[in-house]
Amino acid sequence: MKEISSPSPTRRRLTLGLGLAAAVMPLASARATQATAIEVWKDANCGCCEGWVEHLRAAGFQATVHDVGDVAAIKSARGVPAALQSCHTALVDGYVIEGHVPAADVRRLLAERPRAVGLAAPGMPPASPGMDIPGTPYQVIVFGGSGGNRVWARH
Repeated sequence: MKEISSPSPTRRRLTLGLGLAAAVMPLASARATQATAIEVWKDANCGCCEGWVEHLRAAGFQATVHDVGDVAAIKSARGVPAALQSCHTALVDGYVIEGHVPAADVRRLLAERPRAVGLAAPGMPPASPGMDIPGTPYQVIVFGGSGGNRVWARH
């Protein structure tokens, strides 16, 4: 009678590793494709705000929009300084996003997680997402951190 040998330790580790990878990969893949939730407060009649929301959705964010009569109250409640205010305010993963901040800057914020209240594109920069009038450079400011307000990105 031939004796059946058990798999070698290396083969067992490889088999176990492949089985574990097969079990984990669908979970990692599902997390990678899940949209990041963002809540937006805006005036119902603002077309540029809707353009910014569409920009976010195209970049993979899951936007919930609240049309409100008094956007200023949201800005005040979230600590957006008057000098940095714009036409809409959003919340994403504990951060405030004020105005037409590009989705890539929001992604960077979420990846780097600085100690700050959030990001702002003050005013309504013509070249920003949702405004889409090319040619005018603008800055995105990180605000509310211990180092004060500073430039986060230049566009």
